[in-house]
Amino acid sequence: MTTPDIAARRTLGACAALMVGALTLTACGGSANAKDDEKGGKDATKTSVAKIAISAKDGSTGASINTTGVKVSDGKLTDVKMTVAGSGQAVPGSVSADGKAWKPKEQLERGTKYQISATAKDADGRTAAANSIFTTVSSANSFIGTYTPDNGTTVGVGMPVSFTFDKAITDRKAVQSHITVSSSSGQKVVGHWFNGQRLDFRPQEYWKAGSKVTMKIDLDGVEGANGVYGVQKKTVTFTVGRAQVSTVDARTQTMTVVRDGRTVKTIPISAGSPQHTTYNGQMVISEKFVQTRMNSQTVGLGGEYDIPDVPHAMRLTTSGTFIHGNYWYNKGNPPFGRQGTSHGCVGLADVQGAGGNTPAKWFYDNSLIGDVVIVKNSPDTTVAPDNGLNGWNMPWSQWVAGSSS
Repeated sequence: MTTPDIAARRTLGACAALMVGALTLTACGGSANAKDDEKGGKDATKTSVAKIAISAKDGSTGASINTTGVKVSDGKLTDVKMTVAGSGQAVPGSVSADGKAWKPKEQLERGTKYQISATAKDADGRTAAANSIFTTVSSANSFIGTYTPDNGTTVGVGMPVSFTFDKAITDRKAVQSHITVSSSSGQKVVGHWFNGQRLDFRPQEYWKAGSKVTMKIDLDGVEGANGVYGVQKKTVTFTVGRAQVSTVDARTQTMTVVRDGRTVKTIPISAGSPQHTTYNGQMVISEKFVQTRMNSQTVGLGGEYDIPDVPHAMRLTTSGTFIHGNYWYNKGNPPFGRQGTSHGCVGLADVQGAGGNTPAKWFYDNSLIGDVVIVKNSPDTTVAPDNGLNGWNMPWSQWVAGSSS
């Protein structure tokens, strides 16, 4: 038989257990309520009005690598920690001056799992917290465009804006509509798709000398193909330098350099031989090398040559046409200005080691990426518009017809 005292003690014990449970539930309800309890007063039971928003939703698997961050309304952020999930490696970031936003200092990695923990306080000092564990968009489900020219560069008047995408784009209109190219000169700029992975932009005529060109890339989250999304969001600007166009005449074996409408130099050259002619057409300098190796096997010519130190070489086509220095010519009977002896390139007199005061060095030093070299009177065909940055060889009407805008 149970005595009244024992029954009372059991009843009190049960009540105590319920009280402990209630306190435990309150503690799990969030740090905001816990802080309010400490303050006491008539607002002790109110939660923080600060609302934290983490752009990457908890559990998401396609988060942006550019725009992921934290924002707060009706409060200010007090602490944000972002780490690589699993390793715990910290991701540096900074809170805005007004305390309303936080973002990583650098672009996130694709296909990586991250964790964000954020706290904020409202005007009354009440705390709010939020967490998210998410994975950024994978490489398999995203595309990136490698572009030229680079931000902050100065280029020649023939330099197009050229994108090469790492995956085939099927929704060309969606992608092109999120890339805009404009010039301070007011020239109309139109994009042209050469294929599903290459998109170039240019005006009808060469860029105006001294103009500023702005390229806005807003591809983050744009679906370029089924289930494949862009991850780039940036603005790129470059400057167009002086107007230099050099014309190679394969008949006379000379090159005339015209800058800002004035002839500044005429240089003897050696174009392609009758067996290996040079392309005709407008070609744009896309790369410059003080010295580079040239091996005939890389252009399908077998073992005809392998020169490890070709001086002052500037690329004109993807297929291997260069304008470059030549130090291995016959000094007793130099071909420059007399005959074409190259395998399709345009050669200028030079010395081994790329030193000295030579025609090749002068032209190299006075040329920019994006300068135009025109070849005429060669028995070869006109270079294809997509063989290098050479879209100028396509009629404007055809160029516009290849736009998806």
